[in-house]
Amino acid sequence: MQRADRQAVARELRAACAVAVLRGQDADIVYEAACHVLEGGVRALEVTMTIPGGPELIRRLVTETDALVGAGSVRTVQDVDECVDAGACFIVSPACRPEVVRRAAERGVLVIPGAMTPTEVLTAWDLGADLVKVFPAARLGPQFLRDLHGPLPEIPLVPTGGITGENAREYLEAGAELICLGSWLTKGDTQVVAERARAVAAVVKEHRERTGDAT
Repeated sequence: MQRADRQAVARELRAACAVAVLRGQDADIVYEAACHVLEGGVRALEVTMTIPGGPELIRRLVTETDALVGAGSVRTVQDVDECVDAGACFIVSPACRPEVVRRAAERGVLVIPGAMTPTEVLTAWDLGADLVKVFPAARLGPQFLRDLHGPLPEIPLVPTGGITGENAREYLEAGAELICLGSWLTKGDTQVVAERARAVAAVVKEHRERTGDAT
């Protein structure tokens, strides 16, 4: 990817506003859940490297769907390379590892390292993060996001961990650039997953209309 593509992915993620974080021990089952998430209207997917055969699942989703597919739980330079080679267009890490941020930049791929404290958030941003993941977000709640925005208004924050249909709106109103939804969204039978995805898509649509962002 070239830098222009990295910027384009950033725009697409901001337009999607919600990312489904995929986990599980069976790649075929995770793939089915991803399809129902897409059916419900959430088109950005984060395939975590805790899934056996994660890079192969990324490749399958990139090939067989129109989803915006990224990789999550990326912890090493090797992870970055395997995921980018499989077609991931963004990289998400649970922590701020300088070598991961640098490697993603070298490969021209958008990177979202994880952080919690103001020091960690600023460190991730100074290293070259495109957005910064606040994890685990639910431990401190939406107000913590507001508090971070006070001294760090230029840093786009992505809360992850404990986001559900019940609190998604609160995090968006608190200034989240994107929201990431995990097991609440992707676990359950096919009808439940699709219905929850539709509910999230509706929250996103309402938020855009209220803020005047019709992207």
